[in-house]
Amino acid sequence: MQPLTEFSLIQRYFTQQQVKNPLTELGIGDDCALLSVPEGYQLAVTTDTMVENVHFFAGADPEQLGHKLLAVNLSDLASMGAKPLSVTLALTLPNVDEAWLMAFSKGFLSLAEQYSVDLIGGDTTSGPLTLTVQALGLVPKGKGLRRSVAQVGDFIYLTGRLGDAGLGLKIKQGYVCSQTHAEVALARFNTPKPQVQAGLALLDIANACIDISDGLLADLGHILKQSQVGARLDWELLPLSEAVHSYINETGDWSMPLIAGDDYELCFTISPEKAALLTMPCTKIGIIETLPQIRLYKSGQLQSLTSKGYEHFS
Repeated sequence: MQPLTEFSLIQRYFTQQQVKNPLTELGIGDDCALLSVPEGYQLAVTTDTMVENVHFFAGADPEQLGHKLLAVNLSDLASMGAKPLSVTLALTLPNVDEAWLMAFSKGFLSLAEQYSVDLIGGDTTSGPLTLTVQALGLVPKGKGLRRSVAQVGDFIYLTGRLGDAGLGLKIKQGYVCSQTHAEVALARFNTPKPQVQAGLALLDIANACIDISDGLLADLGHILKQSQVGARLDWELLPLSEAVHSYINETGDWSMPLIAGDDYELCFTISPEKAALLTMPCTKIGIIETLPQIRLYKSGQLQSLTSKGYEHFS
């Protein structure tokens, strides 16, 4: 059997999709893709890279890896209220492993199909395993959700639950818990669900928004810094699963769900007047204040916060 070239690799594993979005005028197969942006919309663009032994463990399941790589980029689009349109994919591979490529492309393209996202191009090269996606989405002009517009008095909300993915990482690192709890946590860690529909639903009612990739304290902190405000959070209001509660009871590590990343839920602020318009499942966890810091209360007591989540080069 002839070894795969760059172009035959792309042809075999990444052109199974039928281009379905009418705004994709030209996809894979030329020097560039061609897209149309309808009048009254802006293009939202995000890029994310995952590196072996930095963002994922060596030997990670390639199908789950393909899913997660795309999910984290769709999550960024969701945080701005953008409807996913298309993506490009750049792969740096240490070798051509056809079984790995088949599983990876299955995970990636299956999630792309769920959100009607076209894979329109990319690149492949040789080197340490590194995976990069650029995702493009559409948002009505002037309506994209931003980090910089939280207002004093806004309620702080969170979609979904917090800390399950962090528990999944703890399990990967050796923490032992019940099989039921492990399945919940590992599923959230390995195959997160981007909150695309929630982001679209927030377009006309939320003020600021961000996705939880590096931990609640770190990501909410970005909103506070750019909006020049502060926040009060109540630990007892955090939406935690039975698995996370069990972990905290066993270890005493109550700060884990605040600083663990990879949940890919949306944290957003909304005025009290518009909070009644919320239709998706979400939980109020605090309020925006004037003092530019996060004040966390647990059992009525102000807590000292020393760690704020994951940050590269720190």
